[in-house]
Amino acid sequence: MPDIKLNLSLHDSPPSAPIAADAALTRADRVYYTLRNEIFDMHLLPGDRLTEGAIAERFAVSRTPAREALQRLQSDGLMQGYVRGGWEVVPIDNKRFDDLYEMRQMIETFAVRKLCSGEAPQAELHLLLDALDRTWKVGRAQRIADGHRLVELDEALHHALVAAAGNDELTATMQRVTDRIRVVRRLDLVHGDGIAETYDEHAAILDAVRRGDSALSVELVSRHIGGSQASVNGLTLQRLRAVRTDTGRDAVAHAPARPRRTT
Repeated sequence: MPDIKLNLSLHDSPPSAPIAADAALTRADRVYYTLRNEIFDMHLLPGDRLTEGAIAERFAVSRTPAREALQRLQSDGLMQGYVRGGWEVVPIDNKRFDDLYEMRQMIETFAVRKLCSGEAPQAELHLLLDALDRTWKVGRAQRIADGHRLVELDEALHHALVAAAGNDELTATMQRVTDRIRVVRRLDLVHGDGIAETYDEHAAILDAVRRGDSALSVELVSRHIGGSQASVNGLTLQRLRAVRTDTGRDAVAHAPARPRRTT
């Protein structure tokens, strides 16, 4: 089983300095990470339009690093480009997210099935499960209420179980899927009410994998991912309407076409 490094401690050191202050980042990195976080946090909404010139001016950089950052966001599936330097935050596409969730379910059920088969070194697997237990099998008073931090821990658990199956290509694919659905997964944990269910379901999955119960592990993982997908489908419209209301946008479900914001 590959060496898996987890950042799962409840007593981690404080978050690093703000992105803009990190001297190790290039200009393009700074633009990329800032815009990506703004998309994940719904400060930039699906359908919002940006221009390379405006981004360059905002970050006090030339158009080259601005373009590089936008191209990286396009590779992540978060932006799409148009002619003459125009860009748009990828609109909400339920079919696309359904496809990605289906991929995620296929990858994760394969991974837990393989872990339960005994193919992974058992001593290393149990060390991994012990580390995950320390985060997820805790009393309610110890549970993390910060949705943003919980998203990081949630992704770490799912990624660790897939990586433990030992298929590097599958692990890389899982990471790409995670990157593309992160914007809607955050809705479930940051703006939804799924924290208690997340802890309980993760604990049940870890117990089933530890016992080597393949059928139950697959069932629990499938139900967990399906529940998250169903919650996100409803939260997406709910959250977008709330954001539109907060910013003075028309919140009518079938409002007539209106100009998009341009940043």
